[in-house]
Amino acid sequence: MIDSFLAAIVLLLIAAAGFSAYKTRAIEQAYPNIGELTDIGGYRLNAVHLPRPTTADLPALIFIHGASGNLRDQLAAFAAPLSGRAEMLFVDRPGHGYSERGTAENALPSGQADAIAQLMDKRGIKSAIIVGHSFGGAIAAAFGMRHPERTEGLLFLAPATHPWSGGVDWYYTLAATPVFGWLFTQIFVIPLGLRRVETGTLSIFRPNARPADYIMKTAPELVLRPRTFRNNAIDVVNLFAYVSAHAPRYNEIKAPVIIITGDSDDVVLEELHSRGLARDIAGAELVTIRNLGHKPDYVTTDVAIAAMERLAGQPRDLYQLAAQAEIRIASLTGESVETATVSQAVTTS
Repeated sequence: MIDSFLAAIVLLLIAAAGFSAYKTRAIEQAYPNIGELTDIGGYRLNAVHLPRPTTADLPALIFIHGASGNLRDQLAAFAAPLSGRAEMLFVDRPGHGYSERGTAENALPSGQADAIAQLMDKRGIKSAIIVGHSFGGAIAAAFGMRHPERTEGLLFLAPATHPWSGGVDWYYTLAATPVFGWLFTQIFVIPLGLRRVETGTLSIFRPNARPADYIMKTAPELVLRPRTFRNNAIDVVNLFAYVSAHAPRYNEIKAPVIIITGDSDDVVLEELHSRGLARDIAGAELVTIRNLGHKPDYVTTDVAIAAMERLAGQPRDLYQLAAQAEIRIASLTGESVETATVSQAVTTS
């Protein structure tokens, strides 16, 4: 009886592993690599590079995606509205999307910042405005500290940059463990994760509406591939200790800084991370938008682009644009524009 039970468990696990392997291939066929792999010294980093156009009026722009993401996320948000205005580099972080993981240092934001600097060398980009969303904010901050001569400005979008209470989700902790994590990602992540793509992406945008074509354009399923999920989990698990050690050094950042965040972000708490950055970096501008969740790159793309323009030295009234965005969000959510208390919060540290 016990032998039969164990045999059934083994067969079930083999079937689950086979299903994961099959779905990994299917996901990659559905979302093939749209970037180019570049050797940066023993491993390859993937990116979409849009060369500087003759009509450019902005410095080069480097886009860094968040946890569980890939370069398509920022590409879908910014490539079209910024077309013809700047050289742009949309990067798959090491171990994400189609980038190789590289060295052990790439399990930390500092290593990933250095990898992006090496990719810039390969692409002939001397300096740039660095745009980091969510987890990408920690990498943008690391870049600003480690490569100040290459940082023309830093734009943080709903960044994750400071220690927090409560730990991380159990599946990240499990996936990051040496042996059981490998088994978990190989066998269980894809069957369980595919059922959460819809609700997960909706929750990232909440309380704002997720674009109907967001999943199709940004390929969030790529993170469910076993190796990618494990890399993502290790990144997330390592983040707390990393930001605990490095947040006290944010005052070393001397580049111009703008932070755009929402007061309704349930993924990364703005009162902890965004306000913390504004407090720690002298001269940083904090733009807090009422009723905005975790995706200012999509919901308030116009404000983000205006922030890039401002970092480039162009006069832009972020106060007014934030107020307009709040009115627009209120109208979309059905809130009375007349009764909406527009915060128009732009503060400078």
